Amino acid sequence: MVKASPGRRRAGLLMSAVAVLAAVAACGTGAQQAGAPRTVPGTAAPATDGPTTTPASPAGTRCHTPELRASVGRNNPGAGQENFPIVLTNTSERTCTVRGYPGAAFLDASGKQLGPDPARSPDPPGTVTLAPGDSAWAGLTFANPEVSGARAATPAALLVTPPDEREPLKVTWNGGEVPVSGNESTVRLITFSPGTGA
Repeated sequence: MVKASPGRRRAGLLMSAVAVLAAVAACGTGAQQAGAPRTVPGTAAPATDGPTTTPASPAGTRCHTPELRASVGRNNPGAGQENFPIVLTNTSERTCTVRGYPGAAFLDASGKQLGPDPARSPDPPGTVTLAPGDSAWAGLTFANPEVSGARAATPAALLVTPPDEREPLKVTWNGGEVPVSGNESTVRLITFSPGTGA
């Protein structure tokens, strides 16, 4: 019996492997053409080219403006600062989240914005999960204009925009004068925390 050289043996094995792969590929192509589901590597279930069913949104997704009610809590002044909680309450029947800061703008009676947009504190934003009926609050703080000497105005309303939303909520402003220009006129927002800030 003549022994095959190692090189010939390796070449034979390689050709056999190529033939097997070609046969498998041909079977796969035939199955695809026959309308069989395609298997995606790394998944247990076959993928299909037809429509798929998306499960309902899980709890914990972002709260949208129509699901929320906005309010402004009682002032908690200190050291010449005015500190108001902006409160968002989940009025929907699902659990949702708010993260970071709301948008905020003071408006006069004609709807014109008073002063620039508030600055944001450097606090790292966190996510607050709101079950139905739960609230989260973000701080709105500024120096009392009588102390700071900033030019002041009395807003008619505060426009509050929930995080990552475009549609705002309008809240009547009963907090008195706010700084709108000049030194020490910066209004700041503090990130959301659970509760009402009371």
